[in-house]
Amino acid sequence: MSVTENVERVQRRIHQACRRAGRSDKDVRLIAVSKTKPAEAVRQAYAAGLREFGENRVQEAAAKRKELRDLDAEWHLIGHLQSNKAKQAVQLFDCVHSVDSLHLAEKIDRAAAALGREMPVLIEVHLGEEASKFGVEENDLLQLAEELGALPSLDLQGLMTLPPFLDNPEDVRPFFRRLRELAERIEARNLLGVSMRELSMGMSHDFEIAIEEGATIVRVGTAIFGERQR
Repeated sequence: MSVTENVERVQRRIHQACRRAGRSDKDVRLIAVSKTKPAEAVRQAYAAGLREFGENRVQEAAAKRKELRDLDAEWHLIGHLQSNKAKQAVQLFDCVHSVDSLHLAEKIDRAAAALGREMPVLIEVHLGEEASKFGVEENDLLQLAEELGALPSLDLQGLMTLPPFLDNPEDVRPFFRRLRELAERIEARNLLGVSMRELSMGMSHDFEIAIEEGATIVRVGTAIFGERQR
């Protein structure tokens, strides 16, 4: 199927999931994950009405944005960010979903201050027991949220997670529910400079379950662009 047809199918699935959850479609933003995909694929998704795109790597995003400079699009960094690339990330992206340490947050804060901007960020939370995944551990989350709230050039908007890939999407539901509960716990603290309005969770395989559990951002790649090249 074409990218346009895939986008329409994903949007229908989002609509149906929102109806089941008693939510409005407007409460859920769709980020097209364009990592490893050529600029032309992004153009096709843009022509189909999408305006937000997610990339995993700073270098790839830099090259792609150069080719797509004529598009009025928003770019999200959804992959792990090394602190030595924080300055470039602030220049390239509209939001960083993968902040997982105070050290990285301070680097982003300084880079944003130098550009005279406030950088929207999400904290990545490690909820599975996978050594290959990044993210702050649950026990350290509240302290990190407080620390980020004190950084003047960061705008902490919520949480992100990348749960284990399980064959049955229903088995992932507890991870999404847990992220929502953690956000609610932080929200109840009324921390200065901290908002939990965004929950970035759910991908092609399980985004409907994520929406039912409160996702405000879903990150969909394969269901829009097809399988990634290894």
